[in-house]
Amino acid sequence: MKQILQSLKTGEIEIAEIPVPMVRPGHLLIKTSKTLISLGTERMLLNFGKAGWIDKARQQPDKVRQVFQKMRTDGLVSTVNAVFKKLDQPLPLGYSNAGVVIEAGSGVTGFKPGDRVVSNGNHAEVVCVPQHLCARIPDEVDDTTASFTVVAAIALQGIRLVNPTLGESVAVLGLGLIGLLTCQILQATGCRVIGFDFDAKKVELAKQYGVSAFDLNSGADPVNLAMNFSRGNGVDAVIITASTSSNDPIQQAPQMCRKRGRIVLIGVCGLNLSRDDFYKKEISFQVSCSYGPGRYENEYEGKSMDYPLGFVRWTVQRNFEAVLDLMAARKIHTDELVSREISCNEAHQAYKLVSEAKDILGLVLNYSSEINLEQKSIFLHDLSTHNDITGNQPVVGLIGAGNYASGTLIPALANTPATLKMIASSTGISGTIVGSKSGFAISTTDTARIFADPEINTVIITTRHGAHASMVLQALESGRNVFVEKPLCLDFAELESIKESYLKQNATRSVRLMVGFNRRFSPLIQSCHQALSTRNGPCSVVITVNAGAIPNDHWTQDFSSGGGRIIGEACHFIDLMRFLCNSEIETVQSNFMRDPLAEGRMPDTATISLTFKNGSIGTVHYFANGNRDFPKERVEIFSNGGILQIDNFKTLTSFGFAGVKNQSLWAQDKGHASCIGSFIEAIDEGTPTPISFAEIYEVSRAILLAAGLKPDQNQEEPEN
Repeated sequence: MKQILQSLKTGEIEIAEIPVPMVRPGHLLIKTSKTLISLGTERMLLNFGKAGWIDKARQQPDKVRQVFQKMRTDGLVSTVNAVFKKLDQPLPLGYSNAGVVIEAGSGVTGFKPGDRVVSNGNHAEVVCVPQHLCARIPDEVDDTTASFTVVAAIALQGIRLVNPTLGESVAVLGLGLIGLLTCQILQATGCRVIGFDFDAKKVELAKQYGVSAFDLNSGADPVNLAMNFSRGNGVDAVIITASTSSNDPIQQAPQMCRKRGRIVLIGVCGLNLSRDDFYKKEISFQVSCSYGPGRYENEYEGKSMDYPLGFVRWTVQRNFEAVLDLMAARKIHTDELVSREISCNEAHQAYKLVSEAKDILGLVLNYSSEINLEQKSIFLHDLSTHNDITGNQPVVGLIGAGNYASGTLIPALANTPATLKMIASSTGISGTIVGSKSGFAISTTDTARIFADPEINTVIITTRHGAHASMVLQALESGRNVFVEKPLCLDFAELESIKESYLKQNATRSVRLMVGFNRRFSPLIQSCHQALSTRNGPCSVVITVNAGAIPNDHWTQDFSSGGGRIIGEACHFIDLMRFLCNSEIETVQSNFMRDPLAEGRMPDTATISLTFKNGSIGTVHYFANGNRDFPKERVEIFSNGGILQIDNFKTLTSFGFAGVKNQSLWAQDKGHASCIGSFIEAIDEGTPTPISFAEIYEVSRAILLAAGLKPDQNQEEPEN
């Protein structure tokens, strides 16, 4: 299918061919008929992409500060690589879609195939959208009109924050697409509306809707006009829908408001406001976010948990429905807002208008291709890379093409002797883009294709943590080698199932299992390991991880999908201590920081202590409450009068270790390339897996214990 993507590096528009997404639980698979280009948002993205490096930096000063922080801790080379990887990721455009449901995922209620729906789906021939970001289209509303729903819901959410009442006067600053929709909805609520813009044509269109509209290019004073319109009292509310860097809107808005008036910002403007204007009138100011409660909330979008209507009257979905009802009642008119309708095949022409034309409002893209779900090839896309497969060489199917896989693992994998056969990703976008760059032959959205392909003998899993165990079992039971990005599993039941399957398979054939514990493969760690092997006696290891805080609603904090940060991230350092001490783990003990403000979330600040059978001891300080300016990872090893210290896997300092020289790498090296490379090499040469299964099992068990799990408490959150 076709999907419209934009390069953040150059601003170029691409009509990409990618596989059709598979429907997911709680989602609708929708065949698109129309999408609306959001002029303000998409023009801003185009301009950002086309901007030079200096202009990009000026537009995102917060990101620039993050870059300098990373340079201080990780070094110049690692930082530059990270920035380029980020800009290389294509951006799917669009969020106002009308189409027909072709499949409903498990758990979906209220929708069925054949329903006409609106959604926040992208500009693509088929989209997969959470059910709560969709709404059925009434028969009275055509698809072109319906494609304006999501943009109109942005206007509606801003109006709900203003909370207007019948007869109130409201000023709208900016009469672009959202501004004109805002005016119409305000009038439908019984408000008197005055509007301002610098475009005479938009002003005339607003007048057709019954708005008292004024062209600011005429030299008119918007404050005086608003005061006259409100009979000298000042308007009850101002909604700013303009997109400008100027401070004029935020300075004019309080001056035209009555005492205790309300101001809501929907658009973008300068925010150099005058405290005195707000103070004297006790004016309230609020920024509107997207199109309603539930947007960006994982429980609402990802887990299909609706808010009770009696407590949250207007959600994203209910705002969509309200807009569609107004359209059906002819209270919202869009015919005059459609500047052009263009085929999605001519998207380049449409975005040229977005960049250059000054007199457009609504650009609607049309889609006409047929989609037949029975035709399984629609879930595959040939990347035109045909690799010859000979002998017992590793033939790879990779599942998951997120940031880590795309930016780190796959480039390293491409430098191995492996044949890259198939890459699977949920949307098809990242898999297709990175797959074509790295030499994969096929991109797919159907993970089952990897396990069904007889040529694929090695499966690499880089999905979210909650899916690791089931996919590892599927790979093992089909007799394939498997490399899984950490962690191996999230509970003891999964661990024992994997052990049973691995032993069963290796009773009759040689199947390799590897976990991506890459830190032990770092060249600096390898130097330390070699130095330790020449000394007798136990050692003491202290690892300090300045992990930094992440949001409570991030998927890694959810036990079912991420397992929490101790299982998902601190696992690296438990494995690293096992490697450095070169002895079986004997005991595991964790102490978690008690934070009253973090009740109900997975603990992510802890001290984990291990003892080993050879007398060694080790401690991991995994802290999420530090400062970004401090190095992220430090390893200190004490042994027989000597100390080895590694900072951020970039520098090694030796104290009293004869034969160990201080080292400083050009770039941070956490061992990612060596980790996957050694696994592929073992398959290719028929040698043992770099980390034995016995050690993987031992470390994985210690990780679960460190997180607070007990062997008889599976599928439950750990005890704090």
